[in-house]
Amino acid sequence: MEQKKYWDSISTTKHFTTPFQAEAFCEYVNKEGAILDIGCGYGRTLDELHQIGFQKLIGIDFALGMIERGKEQFPYLDLRVKKDAAIDLPDESVDAVILFAVLTCIWDNTEQKALIQEIRRVLKPCGILYVNDFLLNTDERNLNRYEQFKNVYGSYGVFELPEGAVCRHHSEEWIQELLADFSILQYEHLTFTTMNGHKSNGFYFIGRNK
Repeated sequence: MEQKKYWDSISTTKHFTTPFQAEAFCEYVNKEGAILDIGCGYGRTLDELHQIGFQKLIGIDFALGMIERGKEQFPYLDLRVKKDAAIDLPDESVDAVILFAVLTCIWDNTEQKALIQEIRRVLKPCGILYVNDFLLNTDERNLNRYEQFKNVYGSYGVFELPEGAVCRHHSEEWIQELLADFSILQYEHLTFTTMNGHKSNGFYFIGRNK
């Protein structure tokens, strides 16, 4: 609930800058395909896809403020509030799922695994999963906060922001384990600028549902 309160509170002020690898995504996903963006925020990634010809686009996010902002900014997008852990779509109903800086907002291993299983449920056989997220960093600021919070949350890489959100940077070993049910099509290291203006290690992953 605290996480939801935080994302609602910043829904009108934060601008997300992490780049979506649209060209790579389009190598594997047809523009006639049904796309689901989980944790869509205010819909900027879906709008980018809309602008290049994708039409069957659905975005879900648990922050009402983000969805309201998106509906105002991009009224032609289908943006919905996610009310519980389950995804309110039928089995094998989408061709691709986008998970853009969402894992960083879920610090618990069990909850991350449950989300991936829900994604596999709604994806069609051989459907595509696109993930952008954050990896562990080695600078002093991050090392200090990883150390500070590792015993609080029982996981190295989890930390609290001063504003109240809990975030996570991931080891590559964990990402490999989490996404093991997808055949790797692309996996690339990136450097991101975070929403608070810092640099962070990151990656994008494109995989096919096994």
